[in-house]
Amino acid sequence: MHSTDLLETVEIETGAAPQWTVLWLHGLGADGHDFEPIVPELVARDWPPLRFVFPHAPVRAVTINAGMRMRAWYDIRDFDLANRADAEGIAQSVAQVGALIDRERARGIPPARVLLAGFSQGGAITLAAGLRRREPLAGLVALSAYLPQAAQAAAELTPAARTQPVFMAHGTADPVVPCAAGAHSAQWLERLGFDVQWHAYPMAHQVCAAEIADLRAWLAARFAAG
Repeated sequence: MHSTDLLETVEIETGAAPQWTVLWLHGLGADGHDFEPIVPELVARDWPPLRFVFPHAPVRAVTINAGMRMRAWYDIRDFDLANRADAEGIAQSVAQVGALIDRERARGIPPARVLLAGFSQGGAITLAAGLRRREPLAGLVALSAYLPQAAQAAAELTPAARTQPVFMAHGTADPVVPCAAGAHSAQWLERLGFDVQWHAYPMAHQVCAAEIADLRAWLAARFAAG
């Protein structure tokens, strides 16, 4: 993709000359500002300088919301998880995520120091993009999400992609994406050979303090290993 095709982003740097990038995808109907407040809550003082990149998803019509136009990583066509995600939208978003990762490389941060994270629909794209990586990232974070088109993603899986550690977390009372769907995806990834750390919390479709603490510990391990 050309630079003119890059998604607009919100960026926060925790120090001069960032050494790592956290590319974070928002959920349906939100935008790149949605997870800005998590930065001071998540980042530990002894971490290396980070660049958080929060892209805005394209605006598109969403079928289950009566065709209303909103920021979305793909169209949701059905409440049934097996049929809800449109393949074209997923492919487009995976390519757009790849373009942002390429931009980080051009800015001096290689894929091995890029962590891809997402919430809900953004988490689904995180997993979809991660499984298709030929050059692995430092890790994948999917919160309140599931792996869409699992069979197709598995068919396109590369050996290098399996080296990416995965953090998945979900609310046990999630009315939007059932916790069972997230757990099933975590088990599926483990069967494919991924190192998956799974967490469940007594919450709905949201993020909680305990989840942030567990994610902080997981990220710290990635930085220590890198």
